[in-house]
Amino acid sequence: MSEPHSTLAKFIHWTFIPLYAYGIFKQLDDLSQLEDTGLLIFEVIFAAVFLLIVILRFSYMKRYETFAGAREPIHHVHVFAAKAVHLSMYLCLILLPLTGLVIAGLFVQGTKTGVLQDSALVIHELSALMSYYLIGIHVLAAIYARIKGDGVWSSMVPWLKETGPNENKYVQKISELEHQFYEKISDLIPAKKAK
Repeated sequence: MSEPHSTLAKFIHWTFIPLYAYGIFKQLDDLSQLEDTGLLIFEVIFAAVFLLIVILRFSYMKRYETFAGAREPIHHVHVFAAKAVHLSMYLCLILLPLTGLVIAGLFVQGTKTGVLQDSALVIHELSALMSYYLIGIHVLAAIYARIKGDGVWSSMVPWLKETGPNENKYVQKISELEHQFYEKISDLIPAKKAK
C-alpha cells in the first residue's frame, strides 16, 4: 500500500537508539552532582544536542505515513492509536532534554530546591518513565507487525524480513479479532457530517 522508509529514515531511527540509551544510563543520581562544572557543561551540551536531534528527527520522519511499508490498508482506529503513541513518544523525548536544561539553568541560578526545581524534576522524571512505556509499546507493536507479516516491520528493520502475510490460523484469527475490535471502537466514534 505505501512506500517503505528510506535508507536515511532507517539510519536516523537506528542511530537514535544508542543516543537515547546513553542518555538514560548516564543520568545523574543526585542534583548535587551538578556542582561539578565540567559535568554541568557536558549535561547542558548533551541535552541541547539531544533536543536538536529529536526535533530534526521529528521534522524528517513526519513525512512518512505511520504504517510505511504496509501491504494492506490499516484501519483508521489503528492509525490513530499508532500516531498517538508516536506523538507521545516525541513529546517525552522533547520534554526530557528541555526539562534537563531548565533544571541546569535553575541550578546555576542558585535554585537547588523549591517549587520550580521540584516541578522541573517531576516533569523530567515523568517524561523518562513515560518514554520507557511508550518505547515498549512501540517495540511490541513492531514485533506484532512482524508476526502478522503486514510489511511494516520490513519497512524499518533490516533483519528477519517478512515474505508476506502470516498464514498461521491462530495469527489470522488474532488479526481478525483485532480488526473487529477496531470496528467496535469506530462505531463508538461519531461520523463526520458531509458539508
